[in-house]
Amino acid sequence: MIYSPKLDSAPPRWVHFAHGLLLFLYQTFDAVDGKQARRTNSSSPLGELFDHGCDALACTFEALAFGSTAMCGRSTFWFWLISAIPFYGATWEHYFTNTLILPVINGPTEGLMLIYVCHFFTAAVGAEWWIHEFGKSIPFLSWLPIIGGIPTYRAVLFIMIAFGVIPTVTFNVSNVYKVVKARNGSMPLALAMLYPFGVLLGGVLLWDYLSPSDIIGNYPHLVVIGTGLAFGFLVGRMILAHLCDEPKGLKTGMCMSLLYLPFAIANALTSRLNDGVPLVDERLVLLGYCAFTVTLYLHFATSVIHEITTALGIYCFR
Repeated sequence: MIYSPKLDSAPPRWVHFAHGLLLFLYQTFDAVDGKQARRTNSSSPLGELFDHGCDALACTFEALAFGSTAMCGRSTFWFWLISAIPFYGATWEHYFTNTLILPVINGPTEGLMLIYVCHFFTAAVGAEWWIHEFGKSIPFLSWLPIIGGIPTYRAVLFIMIAFGVIPTVTFNVSNVYKVVKARNGSMPLALAMLYPFGVLLGGVLLWDYLSPSDIIGNYPHLVVIGTGLAFGFLVGRMILAHLCDEPKGLKTGMCMSLLYLPFAIANALTSRLNDGVPLVDERLVLLGYCAFTVTLYLHFATSVIHEITTALGIYCFR
């Protein structure tokens, strides 16, 4: 945030190296914590909540790290989105199938490895490589239509959507449909759990469209962190529903993450009636959005941790 306030300028090269190293360490610790819990006989439902809860927040912070590395600017939000959609889809699928099904090539392993290799590569060649035309950055792919003449980071975004997000989401929906059909359940009820996430994304994009100050372009950190914490709340609520074996269908508590958006959208609309000047400065509205989602997430996390530790007679962090 200091070196690249709008994520469109190159930070020092050691920042890219630090991003790569820290992401590698995160992936390693994320993989071994379950083994450590079983070795010390301390595994519990709280561990699953922590593990996936931290992963959901990591989507947010890694999107910002990659946005800084690739100088994505406002496209950073879309990089967060292409990590959040498969994550939400996998959590939703896990809720119905009771199995976390990962394909042979998947995000938590090969996906993260590819990202920290990109960080290390950028530390060597510089962040400017990502804003050159895709055909010039990777000459042997210059023959590709459409994407050959656009910035490299944008070409990577399109390739990830086509070969990563769309197949993964199709796989998730197909698996849930098979389980719901086998149990004579209701697919609309199953799809209802996706509505809060869809409304969250639609609300933020509508706010950005109406915004007189281009919130995603000028304040990408605040938009991604605020929306990422709301996303973390939705994921945590769904994991909790799975752990407690709650009935399938929409959890009204999930809609708490959407309460702030109508006020933000209404404030942006006032600028249309007031010569492009909103009622409240949008930077203050964004700070309020982040404060709201931080408070919502912390309240959820602390209350659930307290309830689980009390019910199971275990401790948290000791």
